[in-house]
This record gives sequence, C-alpha cells and structure tokens, in this order.
Amino acid sequence: MSKTMTKYQLDHFKHKVRRQFDPLIDEHELLVKQYRTEATNKVVGKLAKKMGADKILDQFRKAEGLMKKARNDAKTFFEKKAKTQESKSELNYNIRERTEDITLDDCEEQMRDWAKTLVDREIERRPEGHKLKQLKDLKMKAIDTVMEAGTPEVLIISLNQVSQKIGMQWNTDIKALPNVQ
Repeated sequence: MSKTMTKYQLDHFKHKVRRQFDPLIDEHELLVKQYRTEATNKVVGKLAKKMGADKILDQFRKAEGLMKKARNDAKTFFEKKAKTQESKSELNYNIRERTEDITLDDCEEQMRDWAKTLVDREIERRPEGHKLKQLKDLKMKAIDTVMEAGTPEVLIISLNQVSQKIGMQWNTDIKALPNVQ
C-alpha cells in the first residue's frame, strides 16, 4: 500500500532542496555579480547612444550643472545678505524639496535597469552564468519533483538523482564526533 505524504513532509523536502541548492546558487551569483556590474556599465553608454538617450542625458548633465551652480550662488548670496544671527536662522529653504521632478539620476537609473536586463541575458551565455542558470533549473526541477511525488520512497530516489547532478547525495551520513579526552 502506497503511503501519501503530508504537507509537513512536503515542506521538509522543499527546505532540504533549498539547503542543498541555495549555497551553490549564492556562490555562483557572487561570481557573476562582478561581470554583471562591469558589463552593465559598458552597455549603459552603448544603449543610451543607440536609443538616442545620450543626447537627453547630456542635456540633463549640463542643465543640472547649471542648476547646481545657481543653487550654490543663491545660497552664498542669501547667506551673505543675512548679516545678523536672527536673519541667518530665518534662511529656511531646501533645494531638494521637489523630489517629484525627473532628474538625471532617474534617467541614468532607467538606462541601468534596461542595460542590466540585456547583460543578464548575455551572462547566461557565459560559463559562469550558464552554470548559475543550470543550478537554478535543477533547484526548480527538485522542487517540482517534491510537489509531484506520490510517495516518500519514490521522492527520495528522484531527489537523489537530481542531487547527484550537483555532486551531492540526497541522504548523507553524518560522521560521529571524535571523542575528546
């Protein structure tokens, strides 16, 4: 008679899948992160130029440079004109008060987001990214196996086959602690 699994058992198997795969995935994500950052920085400029956004970004840089100079000049002017301590304490303005206005940083961040998407696709073609994608796919396969299994015995056999693809065994014996005298 086949034994069905409880929700507790399914949760246990899913957690064990995560314990096996997540450290490997995290390790490979760190390896890929440096390449992603370098590639994204290179792609941003090329993408901006290709889309014609480079002209807009240059306009923003110039305009924000002029705005920054005007703000600094205004601050200097009003601080010089406020001669007494009382009039200086009344200077109460904030140049960042209007955060809803689009800024150069907003535009550059959007370009970085688009470039990151392109870079992520390219990373999957590199050896490091290919291995990361394989690990994520194997983890998903293992979780699917957990959710689709009928009995714990069949599940353990299936998960052992998936775990062997990452160089591990599903059930590992734990060595006894040595006696310390």
